[in-house]
Amino acid sequence: MMMTPTLRRLLFREILFTVSFVTLAFLALFIFFDFIDQLSAVGRPDRPGFYVTQALVYVLLLAPGHLYELLPITVLIGTIYVMTRLAQSSEFTILRTSGLGPWRALVMLLTAGGVFAVTTFAIGDYFSPWANQAAQTYRAQFRSSGAPIGKAGAWLREREPYAKYGINIGALLPDGSLEQVRIYEIDNAGYLVSTMQAPKARINNDQSWTLLDVERTEFNADGPDVHRIETTMLPSYRWPTNISQEMIVAAVLDPDRMNTVDLFLYIRHLEDNAQNADRYEIQFWKKVFYPLSCLVMVMMALPFAYLHFRSQGISLYVFGGVMAGVTFFFLNSMFGYIGELRQWTPWIAAATPGLIFMLISLAAFAWLVLKR
Repeated sequence: MMMTPTLRRLLFREILFTVSFVTLAFLALFIFFDFIDQLSAVGRPDRPGFYVTQALVYVLLLAPGHLYELLPITVLIGTIYVMTRLAQSSEFTILRTSGLGPWRALVMLLTAGGVFAVTTFAIGDYFSPWANQAAQTYRAQFRSSGAPIGKAGAWLREREPYAKYGINIGALLPDGSLEQVRIYEIDNAGYLVSTMQAPKARINNDQSWTLLDVERTEFNADGPDVHRIETTMLPSYRWPTNISQEMIVAAVLDPDRMNTVDLFLYIRHLEDNAQNADRYEIQFWKKVFYPLSCLVMVMMALPFAYLHFRSQGISLYVFGGVMAGVTFFFLNSMFGYIGELRQWTPWIAAATPGLIFMLISLAAFAWLVLKR
């Protein structure tokens, strides 16, 4: 078919324009809802300096995360609209009679889907995590104290050959320093050896922390009385540890806000310290498979080009695309929770929604395109 490059440019231009329009519409809606939600924090005494402009900046920094979640859905809606409109105007019928076969059309759409898949991966693995961390840091500047990490703080664990450590962090400051740090040292027999409490701490570049105004308590100290407790006050204390700032951020952030490298390193840290990493492993594989869902979405849209209608509008088919996209979004979230509760193999829990939609796409393609 001599007109393949021209046809490819036509399809790509139409799909790119429509997907971009749909994405911007949905993204604007999400930004509006986030902005309305942040208005309740404007002018509060515990948020000095946090006004409407600051709330808008914070909401815009959250937008890349929404964009990552929306892209596969908007790819489906936009591609369905393009395919349905071409079928309604009989343009696709003319292309078929000119030699555009089903497999060639599928390859063209998969090429466009590959571009969206790469874009989704780049946004979800680089732009969205950076923007989310920037948003949390920006918002923490307007707190009267450090940003609290839940009621119980963030807990981490580290295992050394001679002891195990439990670390609790109460708050994370915008400059990366820590507040209300507590460290519990437990020997290999399971006995508490010492505790350290510090109102502030900073992370050094040489695999250590510097604790300030430290209260160190040692149990069963050496001496004639093995049961005595010794408490000392230190202006500063250097504590060697392999726990980096990225690991602390990983413990604070939701797994879906992390990139694949940080997820992989944090999973290794949890496994090295005999901790359950199922939640993070599922999210890691979701990060791998989620961009590939753009390929599945364009496969689902192709059969709409083979529907025969002239007088009917395309709104019903677009609505069907919206419902299919929403269903995929909920299935993707639901299987993550089910996989964690049922202890499924992480990659199976992450890949199942995409596999379900791919089977539906192949069935529709075989029935509407090849058989009919």
